[in-house]
Amino acid sequence: MLVVAVALIDSDGRVLLAQRPEGKNLAGLWEFPGGKVEDGESPEHALIRELQEELGIGTWKSCLAPLTFVSHAYADFHLLMPLFVCRRWEGVPINREHQALKWVRARDLSDYPMPPADLPVIPVLRDLL
Repeated sequence: MLVVAVALIDSDGRVLLAQRPEGKNLAGLWEFPGGKVEDGESPEHALIRELQEELGIGTWKSCLAPLTFVSHAYADFHLLMPLFVCRRWEGVPINREHQALKWVRARDLSDYPMPPADLPVIPVLRDLL
């Protein structure tokens, strides 16, 4: 399964985390915003779409910088997740699909329980920020 995620970084160097809603797989865990890449869609286009749908913000392909990717085997599927960094967007992120949103310093990311596929991203973001 191909999904795409983003580390939205604000002007204070904090990263936005979103809490998975009740009723979904891995409910209550914190993740980087993003979602599934649809057929015929580029990862960048999918991320732009997901940010609008989930957070009500707009950004552009030129503002998405590839940072790393994760390959993780869950029990019933294999996940491939490119992670982008974004420092410029229009609007203020609002909670449309998650239980909660939180701006977090990179050094504090490991304080938030995350899905296994998101964990390898933490040291990469600590090195970046």
